Amino acid sequence: MTIRLGYGTNGLTDLRLDDALGLLADLGYDGVGLTLDHMHLDPLAPDLAARTAHVAARLHELGLGVTVETGARYVLDPRRKHGPSLLDPDPEARAARTRLLVRAVGIAADLGAHAVHCFSGVIPPDTTPDTAWQRLTGSLTPVLEAADRSGIPLAIEPEPGHLLATLADFHHLRVLCADPAPLGLTLDIGHCQCLEPAMPVDCVHEAAPWIRHVQIEDMRRGVHEHLPFGEGEIDFPPVLEALDTLSDTGYRGLTVVELPRHSHAGPELARTSIEFLRKHGPSSH
Repeated sequence: MTIRLGYGTNGLTDLRLDDALGLLADLGYDGVGLTLDHMHLDPLAPDLAARTAHVAARLHELGLGVTVETGARYVLDPRRKHGPSLLDPDPEARAARTRLLVRAVGIAADLGAHAVHCFSGVIPPDTTPDTAWQRLTGSLTPVLEAADRSGIPLAIEPEPGHLLATLADFHHLRVLCADPAPLGLTLDIGHCQCLEPAMPVDCVHEAAPWIRHVQIEDMRRGVHEHLPFGEGEIDFPPVLEALDTLSDTGYRGLTVVELPRHSHAGPELARTSIEFLRKHGPSSH
């Protein structure tokens, strides 16, 4: 199996980051989806360069790859989940999110990360879709420029309930932005099960040329709830077989287990998740 497995630190928030990374290495993970947040690598706290260098050394010591994820709930605003977004009516608020993503690109470059993950945000009240798309493209322009300079792909994730919710929305953004080279896709397998018209395995094949990051968990149709493997409806062996072929397209990133609401059981779920993925992956058949 050529899939390089990772686990998201947003599902290990009860652990210190050094301990979380050590746990993942001990379990045999190839890497980590590192969410920039106050409990781990806080992008807004002092001495960022020194803290990032420490994390880079720790990753190197443990032999872990990394993707930088930016889905922290309250890192910018302690009162608004994921606020402000790239779609905020206030230009200064949008700019704060843009600055965070540009900073994330710099952190990713210092860590030697495979990509920076992001998402669009929910359409604000009294905002037309056309206006929201204009705000999104404008807000992403400096981020894409930073990504281009750093050679770090920006992998935007279709998120249920957001402006950019589906693979079709991702392709719409590509057209609006004139298909910039740094713009890629985060494919979340659970989200495919939740709302895409195609089966998850077909989503992998159809999206393969643009995939720069993969997240994986179980999910049910029409219900956006990240579930441990075996608790949802996804048929994983064909999905994992499809993901295994991504290396043929040049993909060298991670497939990261995404269980952000299960941190209370994070160490145990990290263990059972990698056991499940190994058992159901193509090398086991």
